[in-house]
Amino acid sequence: MSRVWLRDDQFERIAALLPGKASDPGRTAADNRLFVEAVLWIARTGSPWRDLPPQFGSWNSVYQHFARWSRRGVWHGVFAHLAQDADFEEAFIDSTIVRAHQHAAGAPKKRGIKRSDGRAAD
Repeated sequence: MSRVWLRDDQFERIAALLPGKASDPGRTAADNRLFVEAVLWIARTGSPWRDLPPQFGSWNSVYQHFARWSRRGVWHGVFAHLAQDADFEEAFIDSTIVRAHQHAAGAPKKRGIKRSDGRAAD
């Protein structure tokens, strides 16, 4: 794989939270690291699942795996664990993250509209 999203130390922080370990009941995961990298690729690029590069495996299998973990709350557990380390001393928000509704800009104020009791609203 040419590019990975997680460093080894980052993956090690969440590896114990992921199902499919040899100590877990049921089927052992083939490669949780590759699967998490595939999900991060989708999240980072914003691409549809069908555009997942073949190096991650079948897009449909990856999607089904993602949906199964979502239903079981695996992602919620991972995010909750990582949120414990969050440092919110600074937050940077710009227009690439926050979008205004299309009707939020440029609308003139409505003046002279009458209330239901016949008085003008200011």
